[in-house]
Amino acid sequence: MNAPKTKPETPSRNDAWRMFDRIAHRYDLLNHLLSLGQDILWRRTVARRLARAGGRHVLDIATGTGDQLFAMCNRIPGIETAVGIDRSPQMLAHGARKIDRHPDADKMALVLGDALKLPVRSQSICLATVTFGIRNVTETSRGLSEIARVLRPGGQVVILEFSLPANQLLRRLYLFYFRHILPKIGGLISGDSYAYQYLNETVETFPYGAAFGKLMTENGFSSVTATPLTFGVATVYQGVK
Repeated sequence: MNAPKTKPETPSRNDAWRMFDRIAHRYDLLNHLLSLGQDILWRRTVARRLARAGGRHVLDIATGTGDQLFAMCNRIPGIETAVGIDRSPQMLAHGARKIDRHPDADKMALVLGDALKLPVRSQSICLATVTFGIRNVTETSRGLSEIARVLRPGGQVVILEFSLPANQLLRRLYLFYFRHILPKIGGLISGDSYAYQYLNETVETFPYGAAFGKLMTENGFSSVTATPLTFGVATVYQGVK
């Protein structure tokens, strides 16, 4: 069960949206299955954090099929507009079908767009989220700066991303699962084995904890916090414009 000690090489993020197009039909199912349902609880945690701040205009970047957007609409009172942006047309198509069944469909919109050049006016957003998407952005610092650009002064961002447990035993078990079990299950169900190999490689090569908090501070955010979730397999970061 010993996981290799060396990190994998950092995979290219340039065409990640094409990969998400290929797995869109099984994306939600595999999120719930491979996280043992924790992804649902994590998204609720993000929404609860933003509910304390409140805001009329919310933005979810790298929204995928829109689950974080739905969690915010369900838990944040007073939302007038909720926009999700993603580069994958197929992910957005699946999300649009889900929106049609949502009671707040009239407030919600999904838009094809790039996290590095958000199709949003400067200082027009009250609350922003990125859920398991910031590690797929080709230029992390530029992506964070774009979020700061569209947020109003005092606006808040919450970013949810995978991380590595601090406990060494848990980390070894986690890496074994991520490297050897998750890609096989994901590949079998989605029909795309590369997508779930890419997942573990991007997680292992992406900065987390204090390192990612420092990036947020350097790119326009203050009062940055980093809170590990579920023994540290994910971390929620929060900052103020």
